[in-house]
Amino acid sequence: MIEVKNITKTYSQGKDNEFQALKGVSFTVNDGEFVAIMGPSGSGKSTLMHILGCLDTPSSGTYLLDGKDVSKLSDDNLADIRRDNIGFVFQSFNLLPRTTVLRNVTFPLIYAEVNKVERNTRARQALISAGMDEAHFEHMSNQLSGGQIQRVAIARALVNNPTMILADEPTGNLDTKTGEIVLETFRKLNKELSRTIILITHEPDVALHADRTIVVRDGLIISDEKNIK
Repeated sequence: MIEVKNITKTYSQGKDNEFQALKGVSFTVNDGEFVAIMGPSGSGKSTLMHILGCLDTPSSGTYLLDGKDVSKLSDDNLADIRRDNIGFVFQSFNLLPRTTVLRNVTFPLIYAEVNKVERNTRARQALISAGMDEAHFEHMSNQLSGGQIQRVAIARALVNNPTMILADEPTGNLDTKTGEIVLETFRKLNKELSRTIILITHEPDVALHADRTIVVRDGLIISDEKNIK
């Protein structure tokens, strides 16, 4: 479970000039929830995403992930949590273009020092879970469509069996139809595999694919409601 308690984040912009990106944010996310965090540019949602993803730490407040207070951990400890507990899916995909689909998905396991046979087995399972056709496993990632590439990125996020998947504007570079397919992939992972998913977006129609939407504006949560299906 994720528990955020009165998180603030202040950035220094020079002497005697500070900007408070988050102004005391609190919420919880239960295991197996599918939650969207929505807000316009400058709302604080990206700052919140970086804290949830252990890419940054709050200025004050507490962030508990699976009961562990990660608010004050060292950079090395945060790196361990990112590797073992969080699967990231980004708008820009971040795949190696002249590398096979299967090898792209195995990379996190190489860093985790998993042996080659298990790497390939787990990568194949993750790709199938993400809806990829086995016929594409040996294709180079630059030979795939945008939707297929994002499914590979989802498989890469799954391969370490993370506590949560953090998806940052995952449909931002996709056309509407392809974006719907990718969002349905997240829905399937949430419902069939009970994955906890946090979706960062600025689009209300994308947020509606989640079960619940937290709206952030000017560094504050202005609403936190279940979506009506």
